[in-house]
Amino acid sequence: MLPESSFDTVVNGKPVKLYWLHNKDLTLAIINYGGRLVGLWVPDKNGKMTDVLIGRGSTTAYVKGPESYFGATIGRVGNRIAKGKFKLEGKEYSIVPNNNENALHGGEHGFQDKVWDAEQPNDHTLVLHYTSPDMEEGFPGNLTSKVTYSLTDDNSVNMEYEATTDKTTIVNLTNHAYWNLNGEGSGTILDHTLILYADKFTPVDAGLIPIGELRNVKGTPFDFTSAHTIGERIGVDNEQLKKGGGYDHNFVLNGTKDNELNHAATVVGDRSGIVMDIYTQEPGIQFYSGNFMAGTNQLKSGAKDDYRTAFALETQHFPDAPNQPDFPTIELKPGETYHT
Repeated sequence: MLPESSFDTVVNGKPVKLYWLHNKDLTLAIINYGGRLVGLWVPDKNGKMTDVLIGRGSTTAYVKGPESYFGATIGRVGNRIAKGKFKLEGKEYSIVPNNNENALHGGEHGFQDKVWDAEQPNDHTLVLHYTSPDMEEGFPGNLTSKVTYSLTDDNSVNMEYEATTDKTTIVNLTNHAYWNLNGEGSGTILDHTLILYADKFTPVDAGLIPIGELRNVKGTPFDFTSAHTIGERIGVDNEQLKKGGGYDHNFVLNGTKDNELNHAATVVGDRSGIVMDIYTQEPGIQFYSGNFMAGTNQLKSGAKDDYRTAFALETQHFPDAPNQPDFPTIELKPGETYHT
């Protein structure tokens, strides 16, 4: 499937390796550089194994490529922090802006750039560890993070996050997989159908920072409470779609439950028939429709990451939470354990 020689290397003095996870129907490839999902092979409606996860063909391509988030574990704080500034216990902290004037996905060198320590206890589980030192990227506290990726018998890919700190800090971990359920390199994702179990979303300003409102999706192109194709309304005259260049918004999950988890989304590949359901303990999910993809990265299939040929659905607390007192908090204090 993938040549391990293209991925097994050394980055910043630490060994990087390609790890394989298997169950009866699924095969998942992960590298410990960025805690990154590289490929996921699942059977389509005809039983053909299809790689639904967009990725690069080598570790070097991830290190040097213009897009640093493909498949990566994102931290310390996923999504945007306005102007890279926030206050904790009366003290102001600054993160280097890396998304115009704002900080995105943990700053200039977030968790996607780190080599994680890895242990593989069995053929369907990988455990990754990374300790982020006090004031790395401007965040307070030594943050000890653990991510467990596992494949289960019901064909789930489980992502379990834990973190502890020795100073009050902020944490919002997620994964930034880019998906195309028809297969990597198969073209547009606009004909995929999508359900988001969300009655509200957080509208944004021109910098994609939430304005603090929870807006009802009813009667708008953001209403995916019943199935619509991603492209059905993406081009309509709507000020929020214009600001995002399409969908690049946080949706507020409505509490539809399945085994005590929020059922966040259902996506169906129009040609493959592959169905992906997303469940989470998080209160929100960021839906991104590939608006900034520009064919600048060659993928492992040989295709390019062309405009809107993949989408992301990132489970999360809401963007800019430290600066929005009405949003669920992402503060983590000593003695507490972040777990999701």
